[in-house]
Amino acid sequence: MNRRPFLQKLALAGTSLMTMPFITYGKMDFPKATRLKFITASDGHWGQPNTDFEGSHRALIEAVNREKDVDFVVLNGDLIHDEPGLLPEVRKVYDQFQMPCYVTRGNHDRVSEGDFMRIMRQPSNYSFIEKDDFGALLLDCSNEKGEYLCADLEFAGLILEEYAKLPHVFVFVHISQNDWTRHGVDCKPFLDLVTRYPNVRATFHGHDHDVDGQMIYKKKPFLWSGHFGGSWGNPFPSYRVCEVGEDGKVISYLKTVKDGTILNGHTL
Repeated sequence: MNRRPFLQKLALAGTSLMTMPFITYGKMDFPKATRLKFITASDGHWGQPNTDFEGSHRALIEAVNREKDVDFVVLNGDLIHDEPGLLPEVRKVYDQFQMPCYVTRGNHDRVSEGDFMRIMRQPSNYSFIEKDDFGALLLDCSNEKGEYLCADLEFAGLILEEYAKLPHVFVFVHISQNDWTRHGVDCKPFLDLVTRYPNVRATFHGHDHDVDGQMIYKKKPFLWSGHFGGSWGNPFPSYRVCEVGEDGKVISYLKTVKDGTILNGHTL
């Protein structure tokens, strides 16, 4: 099998080839016993004109609900497409997930923080602990105007310090906090903050519909999920799975919504 096109695809998707992916020469190195499993997807753009947003959401929910033993799902921003009145609609759609569903606010989610909390049942900056050992930090990166913003360093710092003794912490923020993608923002203090904590295993982004791989900063992975809705980006709607084994091993892999094909994967 010629591996060159596959590796070139990973490189174009933003995957760092300096770290060995967990998919190597056709073999997949999964944990032998998974203790935590979560899914993240982004950019559903509910209500975007001239798109089949209902169909794309239905397909994602069906795909995620087919997955086994998922503890929670995070929809990482751009839940709706600009119109604030769309948010209550998509909240009802998310109720079809068979596991807890958490969200971040993206630049197209142009509602106030108060409305976001009232409708989505969580604040736009949020954190929680799963199964005693796993911390999740969900961060806002925009506002009602749809501006591209740096994440709230004060909030992030407080939670990361509070979670410092947990074995694993995962960070979610819609817009990349580095300008290594076309639509990222230059927020190096954020990168320096999250990489300061050894237990932060990975940071997950959305926003860049055509990016679905991994970047590395100070030996820490930052990952994208492509998109599952919207009018542009990769031709294959996708979502990202992350698993933590009982031995502490952490892997993440990207799957197509259509048939669950694994497109890339990494040991974190």
